[in-house]
Amino acid sequence: MGLAKRIIPCLDVKDGMTVKGVNFVNLRNAGDPVELARQYSDNGADELVFLDITASADGRKTFTNMVSKVAQVINIPFTVGGGINAFEDVERMLNAGADKVSINSAAIKNPSLINQISSAFGSQVCVCAIDARKEDDGEWYCYIKGGRERTPLKLLEWAKEVSQRGAGEILFTSMNHDGVKQGFANEALAMLADELPIPVIASGGAGKREHFLDAFTQGKADAVLAASVFHFGEIAIPELKAYLSAEGIKVRI
Repeated sequence: MGLAKRIIPCLDVKDGMTVKGVNFVNLRNAGDPVELARQYSDNGADELVFLDITASADGRKTFTNMVSKVAQVINIPFTVGGGINAFEDVERMLNAGADKVSINSAAIKNPSLINQISSAFGSQVCVCAIDARKEDDGEWYCYIKGGRERTPLKLLEWAKEVSQRGAGEILFTSMNHDGVKQGFANEALAMLADELPIPVIASGGAGKREHFLDAFTQGKADAVLAASVFHFGEIAIPELKAYLSAEGIKVRI
């Protein structure tokens, strides 16, 4: 049956608090990230992702302190991203206790950073996040700067390059689906899964437990990431895993 599929809560952190938006805007408070991390770890999450969405130097310090606190209260792997622009940022996050780092804008601006991270720490440490939007011409284009700036890069081409440069997995967020809770971009996910030799994490679109099932079956995702449905108590991870297991999906119970 292969590896177990993973369920990954994602926490967007701003000024030391967890926030959540829709289509990358309209943020609302979702609680203390350290306490949420502890709860998710205790309740059966397989991994966690933390994204620092405060770009200031003060935000960096706050976020690094939070990473250290999270490392002390959980016993599952966690990834950190946001504001990681250079090799030194990667070292800082790993030294603070993170297991992996996620890079997005920095990877597009400086692709060799992927090679650097995987060479120094192993490919499993480097998660390449790709925010992409399907445009009117039917093509998926990659965005940077938190979804504010479109690049000429197309999703599949960039994903292949990322894989070739040594990234350990890809975190693909469909901007069209983010926060809308109508399901994941399963066609695009399946395309990536078929074309890439590394795991693909689905992000953007979780609204009900059936959406997770579809991402694993139709989208062929290796892991599914979600935020608001977990933060606001709409889906409990133990019940979600029990449902997926009953539907034939291999998960860690």
